[in-house]
Amino acid sequence: MRALISPHTFGGTVTVPASKSHTIRRLLMASLCNGISRIENPLESLDTQSCADACRVLGAEITEESGDPRRWIVRGRKPGPAPEPAGAAEPGPAPEPRRIDVGNSGTTLFLALAAAALGTAPLTFTGDKQIARRSAGPLLDALEALGIRVDSNGGCTPITVRGPWRGGGVSISCPTSQYLSALLIAAPLAPRGAVSAIEVPLLNEKPYVDMTLLYLKKQGLLNTGNGPGISSMEAYSRFRINGGAAYTPINGPVPGDFSSAAFPAAGAVISGGEINLQGLDPEDPQGDKVFFDHLVTMGCKVEWEKPGGPGGGNSWQLRVSCPGPLRGGTFDLNGAPDLLPVMAVLAASAKGETALVNVAHARIKETDRIAAMAAELGKLGVHCREKPDGLFIKGAAWKEKHNAERKKPQAGARQTKTPPSLDGRGDHRIVMALACAALGLPARQITEIHGSEAADISYPGFLALLKARCYT
Repeated sequence: MRALISPHTFGGTVTVPASKSHTIRRLLMASLCNGISRIENPLESLDTQSCADACRVLGAEITEESGDPRRWIVRGRKPGPAPEPAGAAEPGPAPEPRRIDVGNSGTTLFLALAAAALGTAPLTFTGDKQIARRSAGPLLDALEALGIRVDSNGGCTPITVRGPWRGGGVSISCPTSQYLSALLIAAPLAPRGAVSAIEVPLLNEKPYVDMTLLYLKKQGLLNTGNGPGISSMEAYSRFRINGGAAYTPINGPVPGDFSSAAFPAAGAVISGGEINLQGLDPEDPQGDKVFFDHLVTMGCKVEWEKPGGPGGGNSWQLRVSCPGPLRGGTFDLNGAPDLLPVMAVLAASAKGETALVNVAHARIKETDRIAAMAAELGKLGVHCREKPDGLFIKGAAWKEKHNAERKKPQAGARQTKTPPSLDGRGDHRIVMALACAALGLPARQITEIHGSEAADISYPGFLALLKARCYT
């Protein structure tokens, strides 16, 4: 699908969709407990549907209820030994593994791999073409060291895992935090007596591990002494986890997604608008919350409105505007690599050079986001320099030229140049970032973005919010 976007001032009030990271963690943990969970207002997107489908294969029953609030009712099943075939008198051929198709969801792949390793029945994971290029190698090596049988295509899908989880000592480097979160969620549910000692010499995206640890804390499984759960933890580098735990149901509303909120905020800033974002919690541990600190550094005005304050209501509201020109700067994105595409388009609109650094792991997401953003912004005349672990962007001349053209439209003028044709690379965050960039182009400069359907992976309706015209 391709989207056509015309420049215009974007703003108003937007309710931010629920967090994908929270929704997937809640779905998996609810599916792994013996009980019924009620997850309110989850994110309904392609990635979370992939996770729900995976949880059903793991044995959970999930019912989706409409209404206010919307709910997913999850009847979980704690993993255990595979049931013996009815009437089996003699051992026969091993059954074909059940299959889990994770679609485009890397979070589902990594977290569900470890969850599947808790059972004794083989499970095979597949996904789309992008997933087939994303290695789970370090996680699979760790699972093998913990007693799980693993078969894979060089660390990529198709991947088959089969427990039981026996425990042991492992060392795992985590260029993506999802490897560690996968082990932290699954290891407490290993059989009683199975001890998993995990060393982590490298860890990126620490805030997402904090999110996982928050859920374990709410389950009473943090600093448990000799009991089931995390018995000791040392500065993210060492964990000792005792098996034998059981999860309790997870209920309540899913917080808004700071990762998604970055895009309407960027669209407003780039186009000269003001936006009010609803549904976010300033106390939430999501790593991408730092985006709004970066906006302040770049010269934007960011204001949290407390519940019960001006405007009323019981939820927080975040107001964002940019009273003056954006300023470039240096931004360490190690803890929030998903921000690289949207920070890149802001940098293209800022005065001076902007450095996005310490984010080599942005190259191993749905696509190589560093190379992709350099190439696509280059089509718009933005000067970018790639580094192995970052991107340097010179923006002022691009933005000033476009502003001058927008301020002096010629009466009856028609676009004569071929509209920019950009490639979203099948990556939802690149599609949405390029859509934001298109808002700030010269008047009458329509931009075409190919592969725009990828936006539905995490933010269904975003392109409609920007008044994009979409065609197949």
